[in-house]
Amino acid sequence: MDPLYNFGIRAYKAAVKLASHKNNKAKLMVKGQAQTFEHLRQRLDPAGGYIWIHSSSLGEFEQARPLIEMIKTRNPEARIVLSFFSPSGYEVRKNYDLADAVCYLPFDLIHNVKRFLDIVKPSVAIFVKYEFWGNYLMELHRRHIPTYIISSIFRDGQIFFRPWGGMFRKMLRCFDTLFVQDEESRQLLADINITNVVVAGDTRFDRVVTVRDSAREFPLIQEFASNAKFTLVMGSSWQPDEDIVIPYFNAHPDMKLIIAPHEFDKERLLSIMGRIDRKTVLYTHAHKGQMASCDCLIINTFGLLSSLYRYGQVAYIGGGFGSGIHNINEAAVYGMPVIFGPNYHKFREAHELIACEGGFTISDAEQFATIMDKFVSSTEELQRCGNIAANYIQSHLGATQRIYTSIFGASTE
Repeated sequence: MDPLYNFGIRAYKAAVKLASHKNNKAKLMVKGQAQTFEHLRQRLDPAGGYIWIHSSSLGEFEQARPLIEMIKTRNPEARIVLSFFSPSGYEVRKNYDLADAVCYLPFDLIHNVKRFLDIVKPSVAIFVKYEFWGNYLMELHRRHIPTYIISSIFRDGQIFFRPWGGMFRKMLRCFDTLFVQDEESRQLLADINITNVVVAGDTRFDRVVTVRDSAREFPLIQEFASNAKFTLVMGSSWQPDEDIVIPYFNAHPDMKLIIAPHEFDKERLLSIMGRIDRKTVLYTHAHKGQMASCDCLIINTFGLLSSLYRYGQVAYIGGGFGSGIHNINEAAVYGMPVIFGPNYHKFREAHELIACEGGFTISDAEQFATIMDKFVSSTEELQRCGNIAANYIQSHLGATQRIYTSIFGASTE
């Protein structure tokens, strides 16, 4: 790659190392990357031949997961190496049982790249969504290893489409096929003469249906919601989301609220509970027989959110007043309208759900109240918008199968 690119990667590495003295995520990354090569040597067959799948973080892993599961279902003998760049992915999925090895991806420096590929000896490399690492891609191309990116999406403002983006356009030419989510992405790539593109869709739609169909039952949450006229589920919330939703909840005694905050350290939980005027219980403190009398349930443990949307009538998805909304498909798949804040523009599904009236965006408490009043007062409107959301998810299934068939060929289970 260009010397300027390599300088940038070295500077980024130095910044992460410096931050690791105070930042726990940076510390985990530095420690994890230092262990990668030895971990892979211990875990992998020297003969190689692994399917290498790289996700930046946990969200991208959820896009890779349907493909991994299909690979293992169709070919149980397939061997997979799963890598992450972010601790938010690795620390949660480091024991993922469908992978032969899970590791941090070493920084994209030439000596790291060659060592990594010499150990893994991948037969196929698959990147997810936004992962473009120039040295890895160039070396994979040089070694004639088939390389793909899945569930990718492109926008006009990205550096690939800028006059000075030539170095990054070279990265795109290293992929054998780019599997994109929409026609707009395909056209943008065609405009810069990248034509080995397949509009396959987004594998997250397949994933949320799988999660819904295998969702766990939670008797305590069922008891909590059993006598409610109306339950709102607030998923992955941050304080600005709670500042809007909690006052509305406090003013509506017939409504129940389930809150699954994005972070739930002691300080955050005390802050949330301090703003609620009604009977509230933490999930880890809940007991059978008391739940029906509670008005607000706060989920202070991981792993429940994607299954608990089923207990509500409307979902509020957090993050829209910060860096971006969290997964709205997880809720929409249950046939419920979804509400979210104004920072949704990078998410195609948000635009499309708004357009078809399965999703609604708000910028303040007044807009939230207007939408909620409509759903609380009209069962017909609630059902209409919920059905639209469910049908939207159903109409976008099949990306995983299209990608699998293109990469690995048609097969039977």
